[in-house]
Amino acid sequence: MLSAIVLLHRWLGIAFCLLFAMWFATGIVMHFVPFPSLTAAERFAGLVPLDRGETRISIADAVAASGIADATRVRLIQRSDGAVYIVSGLSGSRAVRASDGQDAAVMSADVALAIAEGHARQRGLDVARAAIVARSNYDQWSVPNGFDRHRPLFRAALGDAAATEIYVSSPTGEIVLDTTRSERAWNWAGSVLHWIYPTVLRRNWALWDRVVWTLSLLALIAALLGAVLGIVRIQPRAGRISSPYRGWHALHHLIGLAAAVFLLSWIFSGWLSMDHGRLFSRGQLTPTEAGVMNAAPDWREAASLDRQPISPSAREAEWLAFNGNIYRRDRIGLHGQTLISAGGAPRDGGAAFLDVHEIGALTARLAAGCTAPSLLAGNDDYPARSVIPGAPVYRSACGDLWFDVDGADGSVLQRLDPSRRAYRWLYGALHTLDFPIFLAHPRLRDVVIVGLCALGLVFSVTGIVIGWRRLRSSLAA
Repeated sequence: MLSAIVLLHRWLGIAFCLLFAMWFATGIVMHFVPFPSLTAAERFAGLVPLDRGETRISIADAVAASGIADATRVRLIQRSDGAVYIVSGLSGSRAVRASDGQDAAVMSADVALAIAEGHARQRGLDVARAAIVARSNYDQWSVPNGFDRHRPLFRAALGDAAATEIYVSSPTGEIVLDTTRSERAWNWAGSVLHWIYPTVLRRNWALWDRVVWTLSLLALIAALLGAVLGIVRIQPRAGRISSPYRGWHALHHLIGLAAAVFLLSWIFSGWLSMDHGRLFSRGQLTPTEAGVMNAAPDWREAASLDRQPISPSAREAEWLAFNGNIYRRDRIGLHGQTLISAGGAPRDGGAAFLDVHEIGALTARLAAGCTAPSLLAGNDDYPARSVIPGAPVYRSACGDLWFDVDGADGSVLQRLDPSRRAYRWLYGALHTLDFPIFLAHPRLRDVVIVGLCALGLVFSVTGIVIGWRRLRSSLAA
């Protein structure tokens, strides 16, 4: 039995030692440079103030013109070619012109370039040499599934000092992503390698999922076998742990013993990052719950909201269905909004959010036995953040099932059953060290993550040296 473990660990180690080294090295990069995205601050900074004097069709007419039968949200934004309503539902998103309801999808590179330039100017970026360089469904930075409803994407290169590239959605004309030269370079050395994320593989999500899950499982098996052998091979001498090996083998053995808990927990939690519902729940609403959340309203009931003037400083207005009612929220700043319900009066300031009674009325329809919602604390063990920084998030406990609802826009941020709560610790805490003590001391967390990943990298290098020597002697025999 022991000889079989030795043989299996040896050849799995040879096969995966480079992969282990890559995961530890790229993990350090990823901790400091996340995958490119358009942040909430960047998106809001790029929005042009709404033209309040422009004549617009009603929300009901906009939804009808869009053809989105299951629409639950409508947003008004000001593009360089005029104001548009962006109508969204489970079936997709579509833009219609606010003036007449005509299709506002972006088909022309010239229109896409003008939209990208308008966004960039709002953010103070240089657009003197801007140009559309591609229109495609996928590239390395737009492969995530969240962009599916926006494909194909126009990619505009600004030609500025940071080599900024901006992506424009064809169906809606929104800016959905930006990258810089620095982000792209660091992510080639970080996320792309760490997630095994080349475009040719990642564009097929199911294939990528199976490949990376399988590789991670084999790597976990190799590490577990190594831990068993490491413990078995311990030779106590004068009250100290000693290794029977010499040279690189001894270094590999002793570092492995010293870092065994971290190595196994990090590799195990990394494998769990690819779980996607295999062992743990995914935190998604059930079909019944989704039916409550995504029930399309009678948009004619928004007529009273059409008559209410939009806030003078608004850069975006959004009409949303929540628990059978229709609300409009005007985005007046990154951290602020006004809120008004159909037939109600505008709420602003600290009251510009859904209140505990409105949240409770919804969660009572999602599940039985719900307690009154409570305001989520900033240091909660299961954190959830609003789409508006600092806006309230409410938690309703329905037995052992929890719902975290955003007070800003009514979306369910988290559905936490016991399985999902366990996953939060087994994956999130173990892999990213987002334990409360580290979240309260981010510099300490940085030091610990870099130190542990560096230790894992050194351990992997010892495996590479041992594996190379074994291969070389085997080939020479």
